[in-house]
Amino acid sequence: MNDHPIIEENFQDKNFSSQKLPNVEYDNCSFTNCNFTEADISVITFLECTFTDCNFTKVMMKQTAFRDECIFENCKLLGADFSSCNNFMFSIAFKGCKLDYASFYGFQLKNTRFVDCKLVEADFTDAIVTGSSFENCDLSNAVFEQTNAEKVDFSTAVNFDIDPTRNKLKKAKFSEAGLIGLLRKYDLVLK
Repeated sequence: MNDHPIIEENFQDKNFSSQKLPNVEYDNCSFTNCNFTEADISVITFLECTFTDCNFTKVMMKQTAFRDECIFENCKLLGADFSSCNNFMFSIAFKGCKLDYASFYGFQLKNTRFVDCKLVEADFTDAIVTGSSFENCDLSNAVFEQTNAEKVDFSTAVNFDIDPTRNKLKKAKFSEAGLIGLLRKYDLVLK
């Protein structure tokens, strides 16, 4: 890793697509309208960084560290594989992002906020998402299998299908209208 971290820099309209970014530490930097499509950002540390209107489709993130709450706002993260990120002090929040086909397989993302996000077919298998919230999120065909979702707020999430017998849901919050997402496997008719 480079001995000289990049501190408080603003990156705007940069095209990093299909590139391998250097292994440096970014501290309190902002990235606006940057393209990371198919980029390799492996082994990079981001501390308290913000990403706004960026494209991370098919980005490679092996051992990438996101710490001190990195914020992704209105970003496209289609197929992003967070399961290969560095889990140590992982802290991230998503607002208005498209996370379709993203993978959090076996990953620990406690107390993570997802606000107004689309998570179509996102994979949370074997993940630990305790204390997280999915505020106004679309979880169509998202996979929750052996997921620890204790104390998770699903009260405003829609289109989820979570089997309570195959996931840990103690103290998780659901709206009355959202209960169908917990009962779908029973093929009940609710009126």
